[in-house]
Amino acid sequence: MANGHGLDEVFEPGKRDDVITDIHRFTNRYPKVRVIVTSRVIGYKPRRLRNAQFRHVMLQDLDSKQIQTFIEHWHELTFTDQADKVRKRERLQKAIDTSSPIRQLAQNPLLLTMMAILNRNQELPRDRSELYNQSSRLLLHQWDVERALLEDNRLDPKTIDYQDKQQMLAKVADFMQSNQAGLAGNLISGKDLERIIFKELKLREVTNPRAVAKVMINQLRTRNFILCFMGADYYAFVHRTFLEYFCAWEFVRKFEKTQEIDLEQLQTQVFGQHWQDKSWHEVLRLIVGMIDSKKAGEIIEYLMAQDGTRDEFKNLFLAADCLSEVRNRYEIKSTDSELLNRVKDLINYAQNSKRLSDSDIRTKAVLAVATYWQDHRDTLALLQQWARSDKDSDVRRTAIEQLAQGYKDHRDTLALLQVWARSDTDSLVRGKAIEQLAQGYKDHGDTLALLQQSARSDPDSLVRATAIYQLAQGYQDHPDTLALLQQSARSDPDSDVRVTAIEQLAQGYQKHSDTLALLQQLARSDTNSLVRGIAIEQLAQGWHDQPWLFEFLCDRVAALSEHRILHDPFELNTPWYENPRQAALKAILKYYPNHSQTRSLLQDRADHDSDPQLREFAREALARLSSF
Repeated sequence: MANGHGLDEVFEPGKRDDVITDIHRFTNRYPKVRVIVTSRVIGYKPRRLRNAQFRHVMLQDLDSKQIQTFIEHWHELTFTDQADKVRKRERLQKAIDTSSPIRQLAQNPLLLTMMAILNRNQELPRDRSELYNQSSRLLLHQWDVERALLEDNRLDPKTIDYQDKQQMLAKVADFMQSNQAGLAGNLISGKDLERIIFKELKLREVTNPRAVAKVMINQLRTRNFILCFMGADYYAFVHRTFLEYFCAWEFVRKFEKTQEIDLEQLQTQVFGQHWQDKSWHEVLRLIVGMIDSKKAGEIIEYLMAQDGTRDEFKNLFLAADCLSEVRNRYEIKSTDSELLNRVKDLINYAQNSKRLSDSDIRTKAVLAVATYWQDHRDTLALLQQWARSDKDSDVRRTAIEQLAQGYKDHRDTLALLQVWARSDTDSLVRGKAIEQLAQGYKDHGDTLALLQQSARSDPDSLVRATAIYQLAQGYQDHPDTLALLQQSARSDPDSDVRVTAIEQLAQGYQKHSDTLALLQQLARSDTNSLVRGIAIEQLAQGWHDQPWLFEFLCDRVAALSEHRILHDPFELNTPWYENPRQAALKAILKYYPNHSQTRSLLQDRADHDSDPQLREFAREALARLSSF
């Protein structure tokens, strides 16, 4: 079962609660059906679905490996000519690798798809605003208004080209940003949308503009174009990116074409009023990318002149983001240099402070220098210096990551990473160096041995766990990896390391003959309750279709005969550890809610378990089952 809408698109709270209740009923009636519920974060309340045993995950941007995989698969499916496929695939990958703005956009699946489509017939534009422009043209071309008018016998067809549609959408975006929710929302009522389109059609002297506006909006109810129907007579841009682009587009039109606002008004009324509001940052960046470079430089200087002390210097970081959008940075060299010095000063800011906010400011500054001034003559040496000797571990790790990713082929980088991985006194730094070696230098002759050594013998558990994870991810098929994971799962002195090894064994070696027996053994007899609980979770996830699992889980939950001696001896003395009996009970509720023994098992734990948290969990689960 699939549905194209998210839970957040049910706008009325009462109806949203009804939908959640329906989801509960469905999952209880069909426990073997996998159900995925999507929602935007804003306004989402996770408690009811979490209580119904839904796992919560946050959808992340695509990473570089996922982008590469997408590009390879997309071109494989799209092209029949081998030479053309390879040439276009390599051209797209090169554009992403060599342009920081394009690389940031490629992390979004919709925009990456747009790039791939555009790349079929042309080289991608270097700046983001032009890429948005061309992507919007692609989507606007699909919104075939003329065809819809032809199909409606009451109306004369009128050519409404992509520029007309762009201007209409700019008005829609302008209305949205000036509305109560501002740019934090991406929503417009059907009534307001019709009014805006009607007004634009009337200006173009379209016959019967009210009826034409209704036809255009009716198209959105049957198919998503650049605008889409959200339900309850509300509409939105198909992706927030286009709301931001058209909002910026309208400000630039007012500034350059109609001159309704001058540069001072653009600075004070747009940038001055909104630089502290993160929901506006993308719009402000796009405006800078669309206008003349020297005027963009004046806006950047305006941002630099603001007092950002109370706002963690958002003005300077936004100025750096805006600088990256300027088409011809060489035209504003002095502004560029002054901003670089101001950002570098932030790294010296409160260097000895222990406040988290100050550490965060310094870390952001390192990232900004590495990202926006990568080719500056001083940047490599500065990153090496911060990575070697800064007193803040977060700053060092950020610098290490930027060195590994931005200067991978420099002659010093590999040797520095190896030294930090083997012998740095900061365990977090060792872990970061190991991570970067595994991801960037996997095929280097020394990397595997270094990871194995760290996994076996580093004195810090976090470093051992990091090395184990990287070995499992990057060297799964190496003959030594499985044995090392098994050894760590059985006998590493730290419970977190054993947990990491268990998870990697269950997820990467499920079909190996030894994995099941080892997980069962650890679920029964590991001395640490967290380890036992994780082993139970992994067994349930990987083997829930096996007939023996229900009995195994019952064995982990239930009491022995009338003496009520529990198979799992957990007692609540560490509040943040979950009872393994509760982990087993959760698995039973997830995979066997309708089993004949489930309710009696819950009742027994609700009445007799020694852990008050588990008793409460069992009582709540019983109440939920009784309501369906």
